[in-house]
Amino acid sequence: MLNITQMGINAKEAAYRLSVVSAERKNAFLFKLAELLEKQIPAVLEANTADVADARESLSPAMVDRLTLTESRILGIVQDVRNVANLPDPVGEVFEEFDNADGLHVYKKRVPIGVIAVIYESRPNVTIDSACLMVKSGNAAILRGGKEAIRTNRALLSPVYEALEAAALPKHAIQFVDSPDRALMNELLQLDESIDLLIPRGGAGLHEFCRRNSRIPVITGGIGVCHLFVDRSALPEKSVQVIRNAKVQRPTVCNALETLLVHQAVAETFIPQVCAALAADGVRFKADEQALTILSAADLPGVNFEAAGEGDFDVEWLSLVLGIRVVDGLTDAVAHIRRHGTLHSDGILTEDAENAKAFVASVNSACVYVNASTRFTDGAQLGLGAEIAVSTQPLHARGPMALRELTTYQWVIQGDYHSRK
Repeated sequence: MLNITQMGINAKEAAYRLSVVSAERKNAFLFKLAELLEKQIPAVLEANTADVADARESLSPAMVDRLTLTESRILGIVQDVRNVANLPDPVGEVFEEFDNADGLHVYKKRVPIGVIAVIYESRPNVTIDSACLMVKSGNAAILRGGKEAIRTNRALLSPVYEALEAAALPKHAIQFVDSPDRALMNELLQLDESIDLLIPRGGAGLHEFCRRNSRIPVITGGIGVCHLFVDRSALPEKSVQVIRNAKVQRPTVCNALETLLVHQAVAETFIPQVCAALAADGVRFKADEQALTILSAADLPGVNFEAAGEGDFDVEWLSLVLGIRVVDGLTDAVAHIRRHGTLHSDGILTEDAENAKAFVASVNSACVYVNASTRFTDGAQLGLGAEIAVSTQPLHARGPMALRELTTYQWVIQGDYHSRK
């Protein structure tokens, strides 16, 4: 029987010990983990195949895709582990250093947060991302994956535990709630005496449940109703390629494009152009009244479109469905994003530098793009090695959360036997 309270106590002790471990030992763990994980690919794939077979009976195609591992995906995870090992260790970094009027030497120093719980659905890659980022940033972790990935997570954790032992790191640095019992998750959410931060990764239901029921501070994100606004000055052919990448490359992820906003000055020519291109990839379209009129008048065999229903522009489709709306201009586009967006990833396609500047200033999303696909909202793509989540909250961490975002800081004040006057 799992004892969640004892797991929390063990994690707290492991966090104290990890906080003073050298970068060399933490990196030794990471390089060993990458080596062991590469050797375990056949075993991981076997476990994942069994999980996916069961999941096809109950999960949506998007969730099945997030659950599915292939050899190339695992090799990508392995490379992310090595990338994290090669990054500078943020723990101990000194910044904002100064001497005050009393002669005190003052600075801030980065320190680990402590114990972080991660609750996640489907995504078994989170198991390895969590292990490597937590250990490198000096944090202990308690992981609770979904029942749909239980075999895969067990297979992935085997090399994690072996690498911890090989690097002489605390064995409770990474712990796993190895049971799908929901009561254990509820118990975990009350463990504020031991856990310093909770990160849920999954659908809106999981995030809402954690916010309502947790006594632990929660960082949420990863729900991506992402937008691209095609300004009147945008280059059409280049814009189509960016839009196609944002929507089609992997539509089941949170940084995939869900809504296309098109300036009315170019809508009549651009909308048929982009729809014809994306229809070849199987994309279906939910069009507002103006976009529907344009598509209905165009001769577009093979293009599947229909009127957008109430609430359609608030949906994270996670599939080959794209909403299209015609807007009056930048102000209207920004208003739509504020009304329907999730503060994840939104962008503008434009040749107008002033409009680009205004868009960036007006859109308060975690990641704002100018002439680029939203698919770059990813820790590895942005040079962070990997990520534990994409935060959409206005807290200390926004966007992809990696090593630095998993630390906090302490003030260090050095004196010469000073007393306050």
